[in-house]
Amino acid sequence: MFKYVMQIIVGILTFIISTFIAWYEGSAIIEKPFEWKHTTPFTNLFNTEITNGHDISPLDYFVYAAKFKPFFPTIMIVSVLYILSVTGLYLIKSKSKWGIGYWGLVGVILLIFSSSIFNSSTLGRSIFFSFSSISGFFFITVAVLLYKLHSTPKGELNS
Repeated sequence: MFKYVMQIIVGILTFIISTFIAWYEGSAIIEKPFEWKHTTPFTNLFNTEITNGHDISPLDYFVYAAKFKPFFPTIMIVSVLYILSVTGLYLIKSKSKWGIGYWGLVGVILLIFSSSIFNSSTLGRSIFFSFSSISGFFFITVAVLLYKLHSTPKGELNS
């Protein structure tokens, strides 16, 4: 149990640090008014009119960073997937059926996320699409393999 907790703590710390750096990098949108129309979905969701850069929602900083400076947002995603994977491994060891469902659910969510960013026009969106698609297929493949492994009768494994 201790090794799982330590890995989750490292994943959380990595996520927090990369979040602050991505947020800082994304704050550059304040000085780029030509991007306000295309890179502020959260501000537009709240029906806020942008008259200066300080009207932009801080959540849009992440959108800008993901589109144009994707390194730290990618590290954020990797750390979340690492935390989810460690949690999945723990579930498989303790409750295998829950673990199989968990891996499958995470895979489906990743594939839905990747399909929502399919039309990639920037480097960041292309990276997120590729990364989430590959990760989604990986999680689903693990779920299917675990299901087959746990549904096979014990005697058939040795034959």
